[in-house]
Amino acid sequence: MAEFHKVQLQDIYKETDDTSVLTFAIPEELKSDFGFHQGQHLTLRQMINGEDLRRSYSLCSSPLENKWCVAVKQIPGGKFSTYVNKDLKKGEMLDIMPPSGTFGVDVRPDAEKNYLFFAAGSGITPVLSMIKTHLAAEPKSTCKLFYVNKTAKSIIFKEELEQLRNTYFGRLEIYYFLTKEKRDIDLFNGRFDDEKMKVLTKTFIDIPDTNEVFLCGPEQMVKYVSDYLIEAGLPKELIHFELFVSGLSEEDIKRQERLAKQNVEGVEVTVIDGGKEFLFTMTKDYDNILDAALNAGADLPFACKGGVCSTCKCRIVEGDVEMKVNYALEADEVAQNLVLSCQAVPTTEKVVVDFDV
Repeated sequence: MAEFHKVQLQDIYKETDDTSVLTFAIPEELKSDFGFHQGQHLTLRQMINGEDLRRSYSLCSSPLENKWCVAVKQIPGGKFSTYVNKDLKKGEMLDIMPPSGTFGVDVRPDAEKNYLFFAAGSGITPVLSMIKTHLAAEPKSTCKLFYVNKTAKSIIFKEELEQLRNTYFGRLEIYYFLTKEKRDIDLFNGRFDDEKMKVLTKTFIDIPDTNEVFLCGPEQMVKYVSDYLIEAGLPKELIHFELFVSGLSEEDIKRQERLAKQNVEGVEVTVIDGGKEFLFTMTKDYDNILDAALNAGADLPFACKGGVCSTCKCRIVEGDVEMKVNYALEADEVAQNLVLSCQAVPTTEKVVVDFDV
């Protein structure tokens, strides 16, 4: 079952004009359940104008701080982000699911690693958690952050980042790139491109000496920087990313069009959740397992329904499915028969999925 808990909002403040930071008062009896590692996210649920809305937001606090904080940036037309930035007040209660997600690597106190981070806008949230954690827990490691924003005023967590740079002087380097403001050094104007990456990999980044790279931001940025670094000689397995999806690729569109023509009427689905089985038959009103299961009465975890957050992931035990899009699961997870149920279209007459993963 989707394990949501009523949690009080301990504090809320404006980090920038369009971004609010929320701190939750996790009760002592729930702190073990809410333990997290840097890079994970919280799924929030609230009834807004009679609608059950759920959204996932990365924790920007470090697990070493014993705090649970997320940043929510206002999205034009976004129902949940508008509610948070316009209406939510300190002391209110929200339904929160324990932390989840696989973004990040284990902390090793004896590690001597060089970490690179590329972020854009609110993509800084999981990155900030990682930077704080690795610098504090790995005294011999270093971090370099390349951070894109529209203007200097819109830089989320700039003051905290500067404090971290002072605290870990010599171990944390930060480079800001602005797309809507001009500065004296042309390198730091605009988005990442071949010219900038050539300078960065020649002057600021030592590819052979890089141990892990984390990217969080729009899909186009993440794919471009990843491909460039791999072409420059960085092993693909050292690159980790989390996406903000801005639009479907041509390949995604063709796949969705093909799957839309598939008849899933009458597919027998068995859902295993919490050790219990839930059986139902899919109708043509739903083309993915999650929506069909929810309509049939199952209580399953989900958030974005866009193939991004991985909250709804499950394992295929029997039968076959094909995902419309997948922005969350790594290749090794797919190889283990893990799928995103919100994107999973059955391709056999019987499917068994296990959410106890």
